[in-house]
Amino acid sequence: MDRTLKAISLILSYPTRELQEAMPEIGGVLAAESRLTTAARRALRPLVEAISESDIYELQEQYVMLFDRSRTLSLNLFEHVHGESRDRGGAMVSLVETYRDGGFEPVTSELPDHLPVLLEFLATRPADEAQDILADAAHIFDALTERLARRESAYGAVFTALLQLSGAKVDSAAVAELLEQPDVDPNDLEALDEIWEESEVLFGPDPNAGCPQVRDMLSRMDEPATPAPQHAAE
Repeated sequence: MDRTLKAISLILSYPTRELQEAMPEIGGVLAAESRLTTAARRALRPLVEAISESDIYELQEQYVMLFDRSRTLSLNLFEHVHGESRDRGGAMVSLVETYRDGGFEPVTSELPDHLPVLLEFLATRPADEAQDILADAAHIFDALTERLARRESAYGAVFTALLQLSGAKVDSAAVAELLEQPDVDPNDLEALDEIWEESEVLFGPDPNAGCPQVRDMLSRMDEPATPAPQHAAE
């Protein structure tokens, strides 16, 4: 179990009182991670402290405003690749099969491409495989870092940490393409309604579904591997 990926999976999850209680241990794991620079570890402290000490209802409201009411900050990775198109459905099916092949059964109502779910899975995989998958999503992490910095959100430090763990050189053109998508004020309900009026996601099998980026992201995970046992966060 990669305790750092597990810790980041938890810190990016919807805030609960249980998460608050676990933050001292989660913060300790992140503070001891030698793969992160001193600056990256230091930058994570404000978020660890905020989740630990803030009012739970305020934390939950802030989380929803950031990640659930803005598509450009969505934690569902395929959202950033091809929105609600049929291609996303095909990629989602492939990802579910990958989880099952790895002996991983998410216990959550979130979609399979939800970043905390993916990180929980990667925490059970060999280090080189996990790093390769993170590298495939590096441009998404970089764009999210930029968008969160604009909002002065402490969550931005998490994506900086993921970039470092990926060891990837970011594709600046891919990042620029993501950043071209306009941000919408989460308080502008009318504008939000217009953006979310999309065609439904189709999860039927489609052998040609998925853009090259998604196929690349899944290709390494599709190789048969010995299922890894799951462990509770230590």
